[in-house]
Amino acid sequence: MKWEYGIEEDFSVSGEGLFIINEGNFQYGNATLSYYNPTTQKCDNEVFYRANGMKLGDVAQSMVIRDSIGWIVVNNSHVVFAININTFEEVGRITNLTSPRYIHFISDEKAYITQIWDNRIFIVNPKRYEITGYIECPNMTMESGSTEQMVQYGKYIYVNCWSYQNRILKIDTETDMVVDELIVGIQPTSLVLDCNNKIWTITDGGYEDSPYGYEAPSLYCIDAETFTIENQFRFNLGDAPSEVQLNGSKDRLYWINHDIWEMDVNSKQLPVRPFIPDNGTIYYGLTVDPKSSDVYVADAIDYVQPGFIYRYSKDGELIDQFYAGIIPGAFCWR
Repeated sequence: MKWEYGIEEDFSVSGEGLFIINEGNFQYGNATLSYYNPTTQKCDNEVFYRANGMKLGDVAQSMVIRDSIGWIVVNNSHVVFAININTFEEVGRITNLTSPRYIHFISDEKAYITQIWDNRIFIVNPKRYEITGYIECPNMTMESGSTEQMVQYGKYIYVNCWSYQNRILKIDTETDMVVDELIVGIQPTSLVLDCNNKIWTITDGGYEDSPYGYEAPSLYCIDAETFTIENQFRFNLGDAPSEVQLNGSKDRLYWINHDIWEMDVNSKQLPVRPFIPDNGTIYYGLTVDPKSSDVYVADAIDYVQPGFIYRYSKDGELIDQFYAGIIPGAFCWR
């Protein structure tokens, strides 16, 4: 998309804070970035636009922070923006990407960017904001290509293949090659690494009449060292689990399945009661404060109007609620 510049506003923040990445609507170019201060309970919306005098782009997907620089992946604008996390001002951008989803840093001068509708993971030099190479993913075409979230164990990166896929790939960061893969259920949607070095992914099972299959979703526990499935927790056919998250000590799992659910990583069975019940909401995004263990849940409402964020204590008590942007889908703690 074309970026048009306008008036810029000065910001200066410090301490703990939460970035909220609002997707916006596909092809509308109305993605936004919000910033919430947990101490003052104040949320500033449209901070990227206000700080830079230009829109963020089309479908903001994810964000990570490295060395006080925030990296915002904007999927349908084919760009990753780098911003100063104190002023929200742009300091650089990586362009000419296909349809980027997530970025993971191997070092200061090397990062991977996953893609949808591409059978390659892009290798980039963040210091120079340039593409330096590609990782070819086996058994994918450009049309069926889909790589998503990444976690690292030792020198290996593990990445879930989501859209019409059923695999976790293992990548050697020294050779930038896929060295192994693990078959799980249909469409693994998210990936985290817990305190026991276990990888957790949740599958959505596809959809009815899909040519790629339809099955009951599952939550998988995978040993990172042996790259084998240790446990599989099955949901009911028609369930729609997503957004697996961990608390700060990485010993408790959280996910969305209509309600919000919580489980100890050492548990041998799924919980029977939700942590936060569904009250007519469309829960779409989820995060846990790494320090306080407060749980933040994004409600997309109707996918058209600005979404709503609910903040709960670790005991499930409502602390705060506030508006964000259209379709708040991801979070990033500073």
